[in-house]
Amino acid sequence: MVKNQTSKIELKKLIPIVFSMATLWVAMSFTTRPSGGKLTVVFDHYVGDQLLQLDTATYTNALGQPFTITKFKYYIGNIRLRKAGGDVVAFDDYHLIDEEEAPSKKISLDIPAGEYNGIDLIVGVDSLHNCSGAQSGALDPVNAMFWAWNTGYIFLKLEGKSPASSSPGHVFEYHIGGYKQPANCIRHVSLSFAQPFTMENAGSKELHLKADAAEILKTPKAIDFSTLSSVTDFHNATTIADNYMDMFSVLSVK
Repeated sequence: MVKNQTSKIELKKLIPIVFSMATLWVAMSFTTRPSGGKLTVVFDHYVGDQLLQLDTATYTNALGQPFTITKFKYYIGNIRLRKAGGDVVAFDDYHLIDEEEAPSKKISLDIPAGEYNGIDLIVGVDSLHNCSGAQSGALDPVNAMFWAWNTGYIFLKLEGKSPASSSPGHVFEYHIGGYKQPANCIRHVSLSFAQPFTMENAGSKELHLKADAAEILKTPKAIDFSTLSSVTDFHNATTIADNYMDMFSVLSVK
């Protein structure tokens, strides 16, 4: 009986201590929580000035060759949002953008309040993540964007058909990857906003980026389906990579 009474007394002494600790934790969580809002980066896929439509729409490349697109997907990562004062808000994760998966074309980022004037990113997967073994999420090999442990990730896939293609079935396929010189296909993209935008506390903004698949086929090297219908290793890979470096532009921030 005495033992039970002692336990009750000790418990009563602990209650104020636990309550004080909980109150302190709640207060700290509110004072240390960074202020800011949510930025949704939307990737809008085009072919020139036309919205991309898989399988159905016919387009024409810079050499006048008609083609359709059946697959368009790529990795972007290392997003850096540039603030007007020179600071950078960095995100080190990777995202697989896939025309067949509409949710994949929207990336949600929590960013501090302030004024922003540009965005940087890479197309591809950096050397560290290429050499980190089996990974999950966007970098999971189940996404069919991985060659082998010694060659790493496929950074971009563009597949389709053209009557000009010399491959069986008149298909073309460009599976571009490689992080080692002289066939490094990682490309850095830096875009500035026509007008800086301000993120308010608890605010939200949408940044629309245009990804133009036509650029993969024309600038700086015009791709001829009759002579280069397939790139699936390091041969000619940097030619395609140099082309896709220019495929992004800013559509709007709203």
